[in-house]
Amino acid sequence: MTPESVLTEARKAAGTREALISAAVRLFSRKWFVVVSVAEICREAGVSNGLFYRYFRSKEEIFRLILESVLKSIGDLLAGVRDSPAGERIRSFIRSVADYSTEHPDLVSIFREGQYRFFEYEKRLTGLYIDAVSGILGRKAEIPEYLAVASGLRFCAVRRAFHGTPFDYGTMEDILEGGIFRDAPEPRYDRIFDVVVRPLPISLEQGTRDRLIKAGKRLFGERGYHETNIHDITGSLDLAVGSFYTYFESKEAFFAEIIDLVGREIRGFISLNLDHGLTRLEQELQGIYLFSFFLTLDPHCYPIVREAEFVLPGAVKAYYDAFQSGYEKNLGDLGSLHHPTVINYLMGISHYFGIEVAFDESPQNVRNVVRSLGAYLTRGMPAAD
Repeated sequence: MTPESVLTEARKAAGTREALISAAVRLFSRKWFVVVSVAEICREAGVSNGLFYRYFRSKEEIFRLILESVLKSIGDLLAGVRDSPAGERIRSFIRSVADYSTEHPDLVSIFREGQYRFFEYEKRLTGLYIDAVSGILGRKAEIPEYLAVASGLRFCAVRRAFHGTPFDYGTMEDILEGGIFRDAPEPRYDRIFDVVVRPLPISLEQGTRDRLIKAGKRLFGERGYHETNIHDITGSLDLAVGSFYTYFESKEAFFAEIIDLVGREIRGFISLNLDHGLTRLEQELQGIYLFSFFLTLDPHCYPIVREAEFVLPGAVKAYYDAFQSGYEKNLGDLGSLHHPTVINYLMGISHYFGIEVAFDESPQNVRNVVRSLGAYLTRGMPAAD
């Protein structure tokens, strides 16, 4: 074989590999990982099935390769923020994070599923954000700094890209530099943490429909949506499969109802236990604290919402829209700050707080995080060291 033919074959192989990756990106961004097959990827790429295994050992390998590429691109983006002049880092950080989801919705959609299936990617991404926040602060950042500076912005970016939620760059800059509750007195943490938690009311007599929802919630939370079928749900209750369709038209409709239930339960639990005699800032901090409590009492709800982000995105949009609507009624005067941006920033702190802190075995650590968040929500970021 001549050198020219070797080069031609190498270019052809590289082109085939890239075609498979591009096809996988298109399919994984539109469908769930479990329903995309190797054969489908090959058809989308226009190659024979056997060629796939010359380049990749499995569907998971190509999926993880895409996740790695997303991590690298975000890492490069955040490294550019750290290299910006000190006075420009906050603005550059906001632009970079906010625009990435809008510019690359296909990759972000895949990564959101990857975060759920392979949690180490979420931890690694969090590490990249912590490094970027450290560069902005001029000192080592920890989880509270990450939550206050990056998590709310991450959430706003995803909500804008996938749910069409308005976002204002200037308001985000004002939040990070000066806080939200700027005229609030020092939070009374003794009152914030002095909570005797009351559980949500439980009906002692549940009909078949309620029993199905309860069983479905438990099984979806333990096994996941795709690993749970209708027969599993009805079988756990000694019911015939036909009884399911008496109340629900499909598995998807059933799952959507459970997502809605989870949202109502979280909001109901926080409202039931929130001290309405607190200041608005104190209520926000106590709400975050109560949210962490709820996740330990009901470990099934969070896996359900996380998986639903890519299984039933429309239901998840409604889930978060309901939380946003509640904020709009109770947030109070924010001056010139853009309400949707402030609200989703606060929602994002709770969302990522749930991922990072809620299952920590040390309640004191949870309290320390809430205390640190109080300072950021009042005064914003301190001057860089």
